[in-house]
Amino acid sequence: MTFLVRAARESDLAALYRMAKSTGGGFTNLPPNRAALEGKLARSAECFGRKEDTPADDLFVFILEDTAENRAAGTCQVFAQIGTRMPFYSYRIGTMTQHSQELDRTFRAELLTLCTDLDGASEIGGLFLEAAERSAGVGKLLARSRYLFIAMHRARFADQTLAELRGAHDDAGNSPFWDGLAGRFFDMSFVEADEFNGRHGNQFITDLMPKHPIYTALLPASARAVMGQPHVTGRPAMRMLEQEGFAFANYIDIFDGGPTMIARTDQIRTVREAGTTQIEAVSERDGEPSHIVACGHLADFRACLGCLSHNESGATLDPRAAALLNVSSSDTVTYAPL
Repeated sequence: MTFLVRAARESDLAALYRMAKSTGGGFTNLPPNRAALEGKLARSAECFGRKEDTPADDLFVFILEDTAENRAAGTCQVFAQIGTRMPFYSYRIGTMTQHSQELDRTFRAELLTLCTDLDGASEIGGLFLEAAERSAGVGKLLARSRYLFIAMHRARFADQTLAELRGAHDDAGNSPFWDGLAGRFFDMSFVEADEFNGRHGNQFITDLMPKHPIYTALLPASARAVMGQPHVTGRPAMRMLEQEGFAFANYIDIFDGGPTMIARTDQIRTVREAGTTQIEAVSERDGEPSHIVACGHLADFRACLGCLSHNESGATLDPRAAALLNVSSSDTVTYAPL
């Protein structure tokens, strides 16, 4: 396998734009707008170059490259600290209980409350993998490489990490949750609002979104049915997040109602299991890849699948992975078991 995850570069703009146009909508972090993507790449380059090892409003964009074909096949992003420049809005699902003595009945009402509870957390997002490459190995490499990057630059990230999953849409890109709630307060479709948010930010939410709690009983059944549910194509991603220790904690996206998955950063499986070792030898090894292996600081970060065996004195890595990572004997790598 010749796939490598690396920091995105300015020259990746055309490939990133091609992938953004293939998402089918709802990917706020990957808008099909060339200028917005160009801005993301410029911001990412600036953040990769920041020298202070502290949490900040950093965005890191990565590319999955098929090195055999010199072709970008996927992308993902990591936000080091959300809610610093602009609030990070969510709906929190809660319950209000009331009792009537006259009726001798207790009523429990479900409420949606607009909140910024998750400000300050880190976020993983913007993950897209071309359909032809959606095998388990490549998908896990792209998704889990982000956690190795966090582990290798831990001081730059928060103690809590979240992931927003795309909510339910129909084939035309319409969102039942948007149509049943937020769309009633905005003179635009879900597709228009999502694109506007991706290009200009969410200040318009502050301006127009109702601030009082919403009783879910007042929403159409179609909107209630998709609250906290991922898009059908996002279910494998949700399972991978759960395997890493993320859980749904009753926060949903204000646009499409998709679930927000949350984990303590140090308890993310890949972060928790990550180790560092020195390469003792580069040697051909039998069998399938056993680890995700990474090296490099910030913009020099690289990750791939590899056959790695290690002990107290060092590790042996297969030649293909060593070549992808550009490492040799005496170099240090970070790894996590598959």
